[in-house]
Amino acid sequence: MKKIEVLQNILEANESIAVRNQQLLDKHKVFAVNIMSAPGAGKTSLILQTIARLKNRLNIAVIEGDVASTLDAEKVKNEAMEVVQINTRNMPESCTLIAAMIEQALKDLPLEDMDLLLIENVGNLICPAEFALGEHKRIVISSLPEGDDKPTKYPLMFTNADAVIINKIDFLPYVDFDIPVFRRTVKGLNPKTRIFELSCKTSVGIEDWCNWLLQEVEAYLLQVKSA
Repeated sequence: MKKIEVLQNILEANESIAVRNQQLLDKHKVFAVNIMSAPGAGKTSLILQTIARLKNRLNIAVIEGDVASTLDAEKVKNEAMEVVQINTRNMPESCTLIAAMIEQALKDLPLEDMDLLLIENVGNLICPAEFALGEHKRIVISSLPEGDDKPTKYPLMFTNADAVIINKIDFLPYVDFDIPVFRRTVKGLNPKTRIFELSCKTSVGIEDWCNWLLQEVEAYLLQVKSA
């Protein structure tokens, strides 16, 4: 029972900081998106495609989470208005970003000049589902090479997602991935989630994703301005 109590305390503390993070973001009218997936599913590629299409409409900053290295931050730094790298290698919660890490990263970002914050979480389909960061939307990416069973194996991740992206759709002729089965499983877990089929390599479906995200940002800005 002690382990359960300790875990509960950790989650409660994280939730309090996450609420504080979101209040800070709301104060500056910054819409935050938590992007989660297994390693290699295409988080960084999606961020780059998103920035390329929306940077003339929105001021976009990025928080890059990884166990080690700055490889993804290096890829993004010339496209985003600002990038902060978080490495979790020496931290107890190395498998995910947590709200306290985001709280520190926000201090290094020009919140007053930002519209959209894209948070690339650590590649993992278990831990990130448990920890709120202060984000306004949670996005899960699942790529075709991973197989169509991920919602069944990792249901919490998909249950809590505001949108699910089926990435690398260009692999469809070459892999065994049943899209209708995947869609039915996700909708069974989370009927309200939006599902996008796209390829960051060929740009198929990217416009639909970016249009949806832009609409979400605009709706958020109207909400916070009227609050």
